[in-house]
Amino acid sequence: MKINMMLFISSIKEQKEKNIQEIMMKTLESNIRPVKGDIIDDPGFHPGFHNGYEVVKVTINYASDECWVSLTPLAIEIEEINIETYINKLEAHGWRVVSKEEIKNAEN
Repeated sequence: MKINMMLFISSIKEQKEKNIQEIMMKTLESNIRPVKGDIIDDPGFHPGFHNGYEVVKVTINYASDECWVSLTPLAIEIEEINIETYINKLEAHGWRVVSKEEIKNAEN
């Protein structure tokens, strides 16, 4: 099954200056389907924030053999890493920035 994991990232500290917020998505093939409450780990996640993100919503489309997984949103508040650095780390591990329109079109 094609698993599409989505993560919303926002910077509380930089929000007033730059208002940076992104939706990140990583797509992979897996025989394991996440369920609400599962903790997802990924090498792109920064250990200073999380050792995993909780699954908050799962939508399954059996016709297309796809699963959409929403993870707990991340608000970066501490100085240890800025949002651009975190996004770059995620991108280096297969995550990509997506628009809300792209997600809506893919889910329909």
